[in-house]
Amino acid sequence: MIEDTMTLLSLLGRIMRYFLLRPETLFLLCISLALWSYFFHTDEVKTIVKSSRDAVKMVKGKVAEMMQNERFGGLDVLDAEFSKTWELKNHNVAVYSIQGRRDHMEDRFEVLTDLVNKSHPSIFAVFDGHGGEAAADFAKAHLPEALRQQLLTYEREKERDRDKDKEKDEKKDRGGLSIPSILEQQILTLDREMLDKLSTTSNEAGTTCLVALLSDKELTVANVGDSRGVLCDKNGNAIPLSHDHKPYQLKERKRIKKAGGFISFSGSWRVQGILAMSRSLGDYPLKNLNVVIADPDIMSFDLNKLQPEFMILASDGLWDTFSNEEAVRFIRERLNEPLFGAKSIVLQSFYRGCPDNITVMVVKFKSKASEQ
Repeated sequence: MIEDTMTLLSLLGRIMRYFLLRPETLFLLCISLALWSYFFHTDEVKTIVKSSRDAVKMVKGKVAEMMQNERFGGLDVLDAEFSKTWELKNHNVAVYSIQGRRDHMEDRFEVLTDLVNKSHPSIFAVFDGHGGEAAADFAKAHLPEALRQQLLTYEREKERDRDKDKEKDEKKDRGGLSIPSILEQQILTLDREMLDKLSTTSNEAGTTCLVALLSDKELTVANVGDSRGVLCDKNGNAIPLSHDHKPYQLKERKRIKKAGGFISFSGSWRVQGILAMSRSLGDYPLKNLNVVIADPDIMSFDLNKLQPEFMILASDGLWDTFSNEEAVRFIRERLNEPLFGAKSIVLQSFYRGCPDNITVMVVKFKSKASEQ
């Protein structure tokens, strides 16, 4: 008897699953309900049907409104609803930054340009904090200004050198400062100062560091962590300006192991099972173990050779949803927008499901034609 009952229940379950709950069956039921309400004048059912129809129209209207501009320029309503936003437009640079789906905003950025004395390199920086905002705040407040002061000193020294004997000048160049050495020194100095400050309060925050120094003929980029820069050359090719520092990379893995550390997988490869990058500023507990370092990778680029159109500097939120090549194509098609495509690509990354803070900086380069 019990077996017969179980068999009957099983049969009813299958009927429900394979017939009554099929999409086409539910659709026919809705149509039948609507027809029945109109033919028999059931006001309650009419109200339900009308409300449902109005709701569908409302949703369709919102979708049409959002998608009317294929470049996502009309998504201000959703932008304000889902995340806090920060933006900047200054001469040839535009930045758009959103908190996104995170509870806190830990991205920071900075732009320092001297439009009066154009011989001074412009400074562009993106910092992606983790474990709190303190490290990114510290880097934003101190590194760009320290670089600016050091670069001014460097420029003054170069001016003095021009008045000296050529042989002495060459000797000084061989043993003196250079822009890459200034970048490295200032980043490492900042990291030491940050560790001294944050460790006194047991603040374990850390941050990435992506800094670009732009002069008339040269671009120099320093990177610590997994924020990333990419450049679009005259032919539309994507040229990497930096390489992510990830624990699974052979060089990084060997260094971590040699220091007595380890990496493990928890959603992503992490140093000591904690940090998803192998280099950063701050992170004093991991720095004390020497498994995470602040040494930047520095790359220089000849602008006359590349004749670039623009560069993108962004936190890893963007690169979770865009490849270098795709980002370059996307921005290249939107350079005429008010924010040079920075807003469009940030919102596109958000709607692709990025769970992180997203900050994108787009810097346009002067074309040779416009200079003539």
